[in-house]
Amino acid sequence: MTTSSAVRPISASPGLTASRLGWSVLALVAISLPFYASGYHLYQFSQVLIYAIALLGLNLLTGFNGQISLGHGAFFAIGGYGTAILMVKLGLPYWAAIPIASAICFGAGFLFGFPALRLGGLYLALATFALAVATPQILSYKGFDAFTGGSQGLQLVKPHAPFGLPLNVDQWIYLVCLACAAALCVVAMNLVHGRVGRALIAIRDHPIAAETMGVNAALYKTTCFGISALYAGVAGGLSAIAVGFVSPDSFGLYLSLSFLVGIVVGGLASIGGTIFGALFIEFVPNYADQLSVYFGESAKALPGAIYGVLLILIMALMPSGVAGAIQAVLKLFAGKSRP
Repeated sequence: MTTSSAVRPISASPGLTASRLGWSVLALVAISLPFYASGYHLYQFSQVLIYAIALLGLNLLTGFNGQISLGHGAFFAIGGYGTAILMVKLGLPYWAAIPIASAICFGAGFLFGFPALRLGGLYLALATFALAVATPQILSYKGFDAFTGGSQGLQLVKPHAPFGLPLNVDQWIYLVCLACAAALCVVAMNLVHGRVGRALIAIRDHPIAAETMGVNAALYKTTCFGISALYAGVAGGLSAIAVGFVSPDSFGLYLSLSFLVGIVVGGLASIGGTIFGALFIEFVPNYADQLSVYFGESAKALPGAIYGVLLILIMALMPSGVAGAIQAVLKLFAGKSRP
């Protein structure tokens, strides 16, 4: 064998290397954040992680499986209220209450997936929209006041760090959210990169062909709905302990619409894009409100206008979301670096 025909070692592509580097840097920053950020900023980034978990679940359902949901705020509410009721009324610790509430969300999502099998596209979107609209009204129903606290909601005691760890409440809650987000992100990656992910994408793109090849579309779609609801339930439970309070007004229609905006901004069918979507949900409305302060009472509608303009610009400049734009840039540089 001549030197020119010798087998050359295979190296990682520039895009893959950049992706690994990006995840490594993100992990390093996330782990070190509790030790230099203020309590308020830790609360904000805890909310980012919570939203990222909810967006992961919704992206599995909408991005990878093609089922449009406008009602994931309802499952978020079930997780939040389930955790609050188990902690306040039954005295369970948060580390037991959140998994139980999330399992209830999985069951609710799985059962909701059965009627969703007969619906698709806009019809499924309207059905889930009705779920999001009805949930706050159900939580406010006087017959459930003994459990839900009615319109006044329920007050929770935020958990402290165990074993005498030198961490305050905000630091500990952030680390709990980070651990949950990392674990659920790994689970989602394993799902979408394995046989289950290929089946979900096949059902999304070519449902008839997928069933012809032996894919049980009904089982995969209902299970995907259940898993997506479970993710929202975990996020809702973490939100309950992070805020220390739940009420029906916290789970309005705007929350469900924000989740849909988040996966579109971050990038459909993108695991990493959920981080960008969560950052958008948490920080853009806050910064829009801060900007409106400078213009006084005459600019009450300015936050909504700023939010809408930014959303339009992102969709116009990055139609595949932030994650898609980053991938396009990486491919461009990878192509230029080739001889």
